[in-house]
Amino acid sequence: MAWAGRSNVGKSSLINRLVGSRRLAKTSNTPGKTRQLNFYRVDDAWYLVDLPGYGYAAGPRAERERWRALIEPYLLERRQLAGVAVLVDARIGATELDRVMFDWLTSHSKPWVAILSKVDKISGNALSAVRRRTETVLGSDVSLIPCSAQTGYGVGEVLSWIGECLDRYRAEQPPLLSWQ
Repeated sequence: MAWAGRSNVGKSSLINRLVGSRRLAKTSNTPGKTRQLNFYRVDDAWYLVDLPGYGYAAGPRAERERWRALIEPYLLERRQLAGVAVLVDARIGATELDRVMFDWLTSHSKPWVAILSKVDKISGNALSAVRRRTETVLGSDVSLIPCSAQTGYGVGEVLSWIGECLDRYRAEQPPLLSWQ
């Protein structure tokens, strides 16, 4: 399972919440700290992969291009990739960069979900408005999960989506040959 999104959207914080650890994925208030693909093994059964953020990121342009050269082949060629969770900051809503990411994932037939992160930082009315704006940007049929790494709101729904992706991936795998 890959975790994508703009820089400083809360990918690492959500990973920590999902696995019940405060220190597994390094978090920072400074955008652009994730500079490589970070693999986290969960229950000795599957991986959460934290991708460098897109959009604003500290570092020279050449380094940001290097990140793209890491991310794109991983998403295209990783046979074991069961799904991509793209986090969207609920305080901002989906941006053009998010739409480009969702269009790219869709055009390459990658299963994805949009997770509205940091919903604890906005009111219920603001959440309804950002959901409508996000659906306008991404399409009304978008799978959208509001979530908060701080409070745990929506984490169960994210875990259910992960389980569905892993089940689908396992079901699509060719059966092992057995020799009788």
